[in-house]
Amino acid sequence: MKGIAMLKFGRRVVCTFAAAVAFVAPAAAQTTLKAALHSDLKIIDPVWTTALISTHHGYMVYDTLFALDGNLQVKPQMVDTWQVSPDKLTWTFTLRDGLEWHDGKPVTAEDCVASIKRWGAKDSMGQKLMGVVADLSAPDAKTIKMVLKEPYGLVLESLGKSSSNVPFMMPKEAAATDPNTQLTTAIGSGPFIFKKDEWRAGEKAVYVKNPKYKPRNEPASGLSGGKVAKVDRVEWLVLPDTQTQVNALINGEVDIVEIVPPDLLPLLAKDKNIKTMVVNTAGRQYAMRFNTLFKPFDNAKVRQAVLYALSQKEFLEANVGNPAYYKECKSLFPCGSPLESTKGWEDKVSGNVAKAKQLLQEAGYDGTPVVLMHQTDTAGHNNLATVAKAQLEKAGFKIDLQSMDWQTLVGRRAKKDPPDKGGWGAFYTSWGATDVLNPVSAAFLNASCDKATFGWPCDAEIEKLRDAFAKETDPAKQKQIAEAVQLRVLEYPTHVPLGQFTTPTAVRTNVEGVLQTPSLALWNIEKK
Repeated sequence: MKGIAMLKFGRRVVCTFAAAVAFVAPAAAQTTLKAALHSDLKIIDPVWTTALISTHHGYMVYDTLFALDGNLQVKPQMVDTWQVSPDKLTWTFTLRDGLEWHDGKPVTAEDCVASIKRWGAKDSMGQKLMGVVADLSAPDAKTIKMVLKEPYGLVLESLGKSSSNVPFMMPKEAAATDPNTQLTTAIGSGPFIFKKDEWRAGEKAVYVKNPKYKPRNEPASGLSGGKVAKVDRVEWLVLPDTQTQVNALINGEVDIVEIVPPDLLPLLAKDKNIKTMVVNTAGRQYAMRFNTLFKPFDNAKVRQAVLYALSQKEFLEANVGNPAYYKECKSLFPCGSPLESTKGWEDKVSGNVAKAKQLLQEAGYDGTPVVLMHQTDTAGHNNLATVAKAQLEKAGFKIDLQSMDWQTLVGRRAKKDPPDKGGWGAFYTSWGATDVLNPVSAAFLNASCDKATFGWPCDAEIEKLRDAFAKETDPAKQKQIAEAVQLRVLEYPTHVPLGQFTTPTAVRTNVEGVLQTPSLALWNIEKK
């Protein structure tokens, strides 16, 4: 096993009899769960970035006021009870007893108010919620009071948002940090404690069981319910590629591999000590993101050309490969979800080179190179930019492909520098299906200019429609608004949806209790 030879794990130690006699066994053996995840952890602030690995980290360390259960229904988590005034303008939330930060201080409503405000300044869905909040206060240590300017249909859905950016609750000292400044500490109230002293970017991240955590009484379901840590220690090990990760799993060097490329599944199927499953059954959506601040993508017609130039099927075949794990989907909102619609997109993302060339000519494209960031180290994503390069060049684009690891890309995409001075023109990523269920939750549809996430689209019409969606309660009318958003994005493209996929996770058979969740949950897991 080539990769394993480099890992210095699993060495046998032969003890002399005298040494064995001298050894005194501990009262109870510590259980360590070792996981190989999709990326290295370099950023520990899950509000500053939408990177999935940082969200995984967030769920280890922090807790949330509400969370989605296994049926994607919003359930209380840190909240015990809540009520809404008859006019639907005043929401009152009461925290449950026994909540405590990792440093021993009690969790207070004041901490939560500060956390909501920090998240609400950064997150797409949070910005819309905070836009209708007239007052957010803590009348006492356990009560959060939210007064709205007008009734708002997505209060609980916003506070129970399951993935990037998640409204994680933090101590008020941390939450007072500008959301555009990274936190360098990670003190939460969740089921695990982050061992910053053992964190080595590029090598491993370590978490230990929080002995003072008081889980909810109900069983774990999705990201809600009782978060019971059933192992003493969790180590995220950074292994260089998926083949090395799979080799480590086969040899018992790790217990979980988060993402296994479908072409490696036959190898694992031969091993009776390994089982595979799809943890995130809702799946994910590939996307190309434009930087609208600079040429050539400051021109909407140039972006429209991309909608025709790209072909979903080629991306899915190159990055997933097995049709059992992917689906073409010409909808901004996930296929299979209530807002699925192909309206206006029927002839897009099908590789229409002639139409793309025509639009480029009409746009007056002058050959400005597209600085295309290419992540090389994330399974199922490392061929996205290379497939795009070939497709875009066929249509007449000049492409400057710049390769880097994912965490470097995550840092660079936040920069507003010109592309030829360390900035960027476009990149490829994916969102969990639960991230993009509607126009308000989908971060790439936030078109509020400087307040929008990296790419910074600026379109008053999209924002007007997103506001209308948030205030509408009739599902039929919501769908009409969502379709209007989808049609507007054809005129003012913010990003390109490139199909849906699911990813197999592999675990050793002595690992039980893996939950089906939109983001990886490592509580409820036993290692026998």
